[in-house]
Amino acid sequence: MVFNPSLSINSVKVGFCCSPSTPLNCRQNVTSTSLKYVSVKGKEASRMCSLKTNTEINSNEGYICNENLRKGGESMNIVWHKCSIEKIDRQELLQQRGCVIWITGLSGSGKSTLACALARALHSRGKLTYVLDGDNVRHGLNSDLTFKQEDRAENIRRIGEVAKLFSDAGVICIASVISPYRKDRDACRSILPDGDFIEVFMDMPLHVCEARDPKGLYKLARAGKIEGFTGVDDPYEAPLNSEITIQMDGEACSSPEVMAEKVECYLDAKGYLQA
Repeated sequence: MVFNPSLSINSVKVGFCCSPSTPLNCRQNVTSTSLKYVSVKGKEASRMCSLKTNTEINSNEGYICNENLRKGGESMNIVWHKCSIEKIDRQELLQQRGCVIWITGLSGSGKSTLACALARALHSRGKLTYVLDGDNVRHGLNSDLTFKQEDRAENIRRIGEVAKLFSDAGVICIASVISPYRKDRDACRSILPDGDFIEVFMDMPLHVCEARDPKGLYKLARAGKIEGFTGVDDPYEAPLNSEITIQMDGEACSSPEVMAEKVECYLDAKGYLQA
């Protein structure tokens, strides 16, 4: 909806362009014969704004705008809009069940390697997957977050919410992220239906991960150039009841294909690779 900037209402010229990303600090009353705006001040009359449909619309109220909507929490103006096409319909179309495979472990434990190998294996079987890699997500969605503990928690929360959307779309979402704190992983589990959060623990010894050091991060952490690095000066809380645990075979590490096969077998057994 776009209003003409030259339109004059009650001797006050206003111009609005409605955008889905910016809140509107106004209340708009709509009647069959008139339009008027309340509490429009100065430069705010030219701001881009979004209009949130009110839960109860009557002849005098078309939209109610709440500047607190972006501050988190629920609002009386936010209602879940149910679509006639549901998860079960999308799963039937894809001939698979949507779920989240959450791969956790130390840096260098092989999370991304397993994620890509699993995606390839499932793709070869005609299954739709998407990998949410921890580093990749920080290039865009989470580029505003640091590595402080509170930001790391928010990083995991956002990834969990995105993974949930993929799962609801019927996609097998593979999240590959250190996620060092148990409470953050459990919070992601709690927002999904029972069974749809499949935790894969890359149980690799620290000395093995540090010897690999594919990104040179352990070296920087040991030199004091990175603070709060998981496994060095920040803890990693191992899962207590992960659905799948990947460990070394004696002194050797299993190949990516062997690790992927273990996860694939689990998905097969639980019925996720069929509608």
